[in-house]
Amino acid sequence: MAGEPVLYEKKFIADAVRRSATTEVDRRKLFAMVGLAGAGAAAATMVGGSAADAATVDDGAILNFALNLEYLEAEFYLHAVNGKGLAKADLAGVGKFGGVIGGHRVPWKKGSTIYRFAHEIAHDEHQHVNFLRTNLASAAVTRPTINFTDAFTGAARAAGVVGPTGTFDPFANETNFLLGAFLFEDVGVTAYKGAAPLISNKGYLEAAAGILAVEAYHAGQIRSSLFRAAEDNDGLFDVVKKLSDARDLLDDNTANDQSIRIGKATNIQPTDKDSIAFSRTPGAVLNIVYLNTTKPSVSKGGFFPNGVNVNGDGFVASDAKA
Repeated sequence: MAGEPVLYEKKFIADAVRRSATTEVDRRKLFAMVGLAGAGAAAATMVGGSAADAATVDDGAILNFALNLEYLEAEFYLHAVNGKGLAKADLAGVGKFGGVIGGHRVPWKKGSTIYRFAHEIAHDEHQHVNFLRTNLASAAVTRPTINFTDAFTGAARAAGVVGPTGTFDPFANETNFLLGAFLFEDVGVTAYKGAAPLISNKGYLEAAAGILAVEAYHAGQIRSSLFRAAEDNDGLFDVVKKLSDARDLLDDNTANDQSIRIGKATNIQPTDKDSIAFSRTPGAVLNIVYLNTTKPSVSKGGFFPNGVNVNGDGFVASDAKA
């Protein structure tokens, strides 16, 4: 990714924008909002139309992008807690429907506090799916194919958590579950923060802020639980740092991601120097969930082997116009 980050990131985000918007006018608006062209007139020139169109954005496009991520999180937690995922009633929608590969109930310890946390998070993520689907109505996308088996192993290998032929099952035990949850949770927080400036409807913005807050509570709980577990197993700190470093490599290699400890001090809240959480662009988020380390314009891979669903279509990198 180093060497041509600007060119490839623009192509990647341009395609995400094009596929996310429901109309040509919305595409022009979203291009301007994410700053690909730097100004409304330039954005209009890029995709055709007038600069006057580049003022607001179709909130439905943003909500559908978020829905893909909520499907991923809901399936992870529901499988971990119940051994099964979302019901068919929660999945109807636009786009190519896909199944879930892998995932099973974690063998929780008797009286496990982590199980109680996981149960609550599973409920929250399920409700997030329901909320987004209700507000999107007939425009809601269906769940794309999700692959836990290959993706978690691929992430663990890339991070050096397991060897080149090793496997990683986040549902195998409580520690593995926490590591798997850690891989997701910080991404959800930064994704919602990055999307917030693009939302024009104040009601949706308030709801998105509410979801972001809940995701931040989840992330804090997972990070705290990992820190407590690592105090009894110091090697776990190194594993968490490797996963954090891997996310940094995957998103845009800007070294924003942070582990749960800096030196010997706790680092439960990953923030900048002003104690403000950082943001991720849609492209950075997709690079992580696609486990993409080489081509920033890829359209599928990792947890979404067939890509995400946005308005009935996945992201096709070769169609990007930037």
